Amino acid sequence: MGIFWTIIIGFIAGIIAKFIMPGDNEPSGFILTTVLGIVGAFVATYLGQALGWYRPGEGAGLVGAVVGAIIVLFVYGLFAGRQRRAI
Repeated sequence: MGIFWTIIIGFIAGIIAKFIMPGDNEPSGFILTTVLGIVGAFVATYLGQALGWYRPGEGAGLVGAVVGAIIVLFVYGLFAGRQRRAI
């Protein structure tokens, strides 16, 4: 059941992040939106533990996952924008 909730929270975080930070070259589709949210949760958990906001073994919640997904979208936009200009 834990993986099911991870997928649901990841999908919701991915949707919210895409609404907050829209763009032309962002990943789209159910699976990529879910992966975006899940990766965002991992990014937020790692940064939060590194900064001392979360204890070891404690994960980021929905807000942290959204912030992490926005960071991932920003970095993705930087790299996708460079590749598009280089061609």
